[in-house]
Amino acid sequence: MSENLDIISAQRTIEKEIEALRIMQNSFDDHLTQALDLMQNIKGRVIVTGMGKSGHVGSKIAATLASTGTPSFFVHPAEASHGDLGMLTTQDCVMAISNSGETKELSDIVLYCKRYGIKLIAITKNPMSTLGKAGDILLLLPDDGEACPLGLAPTSSTTATMVLGDILAIRLLERKGFTKTDFKQRHPGGKLGAFLTKVSDVMHTGDELPIVYADTKMYDALEVMSSKMLGCVGIIDKEGKLIGMFTDGDLRRHLSADILEKRAEEVMTKNPRTISPNILVVEALKIMHTTGKGITQLFALQDGKPIGIIHMHDCLRVGAM
Repeated sequence: MSENLDIISAQRTIEKEIEALRIMQNSFDDHLTQALDLMQNIKGRVIVTGMGKSGHVGSKIAATLASTGTPSFFVHPAEASHGDLGMLTTQDCVMAISNSGETKELSDIVLYCKRYGIKLIAITKNPMSTLGKAGDILLLLPDDGEACPLGLAPTSSTTATMVLGDILAIRLLERKGFTKTDFKQRHPGGKLGAFLTKVSDVMHTGDELPIVYADTKMYDALEVMSSKMLGCVGIIDKEGKLIGMFTDGDLRRHLSADILEKRAEEVMTKNPRTISPNILVVEALKIMHTTGKGITQLFALQDGKPIGIIHMHDCLRVGAM
């Protein structure tokens, strides 16, 4: 059987790009710390710029920084030369990306940084290039060629640049103590928003809570359950602590001629499964799915007292599936 040239090419490309990353891994020095210190302590934003493929990678780096707690945006160097330089302030710093360091479109933004004292982080493989010499801080890319067999298409170099951007974003995230809550605030939509939504963000509270005392007659308990439209009622003791729960399913199981005259504590399910309001919605949904008891509602407790309730429909509504 002949060799599969497609697979061989894929493996060769991967190895070449991994090799570039290994070179970069062993080349870091104090310049990395200097760049991180600058990006962490500036009062303004990190302005990322680059042309061509470097620009595409730069846009991603700016987006990653912004979403992880470091205010940042991308400025196209050609647009900068036609008015967008006005976006820069002396409280910002600029991260300019050019593999060769000789991208002519960057000249205006580099000169602007020098004229107004805006700190410049240069990312290039050539420390003796125009950009390399102009940078206040130089972060070197591996000078080991491209995975492209022609040596022309940016491949290994863009991979290394992308990883360098991730290195900066992750370390800044760690330095700043950036949390899941902070991340969620920047990702309110889509699956990320759903994944990071807490029970406390969507649970029913206050007058929406279906709650009755243990000695409440079931006639009144069912009226509360019906009016709150959550398919259940929670039963509390005199101290306000949850001691049981009664659901639509319990009603079908206990249906009898005298059920309306019974007290809630006589027919309730004791010690129902409960949750903390601080867990994620996806965790609450997982609990519902894995109990094996067909649970569709969970009370959220604080010091044993119900402060909220979440229904499976609430989980699905925010996209937790």
